Amino acid sequence: MELITPDFGLLFWMTLAFGIVFFVLAKFAFPVINGMLKKREEEINASLENAKRIKDEMDTVQEKAQQIITQTREECDKMIAETRHINDTYSEESKRKANEEKNRIIESAKETIEHEKMAAVTEMKNQIADISIKVAEKILGKHLDSDQEQLDYINRLLQEIEDKNKNA
Repeated sequence: MELITPDFGLLFWMTLAFGIVFFVLAKFAFPVINGMLKKREEEINASLENAKRIKDEMDTVQEKAQQIITQTREECDKMIAETRHINDTYSEESKRKANEEKNRIIESAKETIEHEKMAAVTEMKNQIADISIKVAEKILGKHLDSDQEQLDYINRLLQEIEDKNKNA
């Protein structure tokens, strides 16, 4: 029963022992424990502040990255638009040059045809003149030896025809 109802001496010595242990702990252990707790608290607060700073930096970096991505997309879109414009311009220029070349070739072909036509007509006139002279020689029975004689005879005949047309 002594354990259930302790007597006064036991209580005294237990209180005195508790006081001494408490005094020793308060004098030597609690300041060390409190210092360690404060140090730990400071480390935790520093880690939290560092984490917040890193998070802010990450947000800033992410915003910059988003701006760079947006700027890159805009530049890419601009380059695509410029490329399309250059392509369209080049295509139109190629079509225009092709049409100019086609028109030049057609015009050149027309001129060539006209020259060949003129040459053919001249050749035909010359052949008709030769045939006419040969027929006239046969009719007249006279052979004109030189080209000058032929031209003189033709000019004389033409003059006679003109004189007849004037008189008529």
